[in-house]
Amino acid sequence: MKKFLQWRSASRHIISGRCLSTATTFSNLERSPSPPSMPKPWLFVGLGNPGEKFMGTRHNVGFDMIDCFANSVGIPMASIHCKAFFGQGLVDGTPVLLAKPQTYMNLSGESAGPLAAYYKLPLDRVVVIFDDMTLPCGVLRLQLGGGHGRHIGLKNVVCNFRGNKQFGRLRIGIGQPPGQMDPKAFVLQKFSATGRDQIDTALREGSGILKTVLLEGLVDTSKKANPVQKYKYHRIKVTSL
Repeated sequence: MKKFLQWRSASRHIISGRCLSTATTFSNLERSPSPPSMPKPWLFVGLGNPGEKFMGTRHNVGFDMIDCFANSVGIPMASIHCKAFFGQGLVDGTPVLLAKPQTYMNLSGESAGPLAAYYKLPLDRVVVIFDDMTLPCGVLRLQLGGGHGRHIGLKNVVCNFRGNKQFGRLRIGIGQPPGQMDPKAFVLQKFSATGRDQIDTALREGSGILKTVLLEGLVDTSKKANPVQKYKYHRIKVTSL
């Protein structure tokens, strides 16, 4: 706690008392440093829609992951900062910032962009967490950089990062819509009982992955986690002779 208070005190001298405009140049990675004994902070941003009507829907698994991680490490999401429910604390000596933007999904970058600018973070210290229909339900994938894959919330984040795509993503598979169902309707529905079980397992696993990111970084963690996630629902069929 003493180290965290030192880091937060130093941050207050570095930053202004308000969210900075996204006109901040994110490509400049030479940011004001944290105290020498303190690792640079990480920012984890979960995407979703605010309000009770969206709770438990496929589009809100980013929020769910932030809540699961926050509960597992004892960080309360007790404040509002840059249009987001916000929490901060230390995890194994590393400062962690958690955010759930309340701008609605399609404008998520209006919160994520100013948060990264406010704390003067290089974008490789940011992980955005969101739903992905291209992955099977409950399968996770961690990566640094990439496109937005027609995910409008993620596209808005990229826009508010001044087009810089070199930030971390933790993608949470929600599966594809059945038949001819409209994807927009699909993501706003709640999971089936089986899907909910798979997502709850993914949330616990994702919290562990994020903890590993704090210790080992994005790239090394992805090399360990992604192969396991890719095949976790594959079953080897043994044919009886």
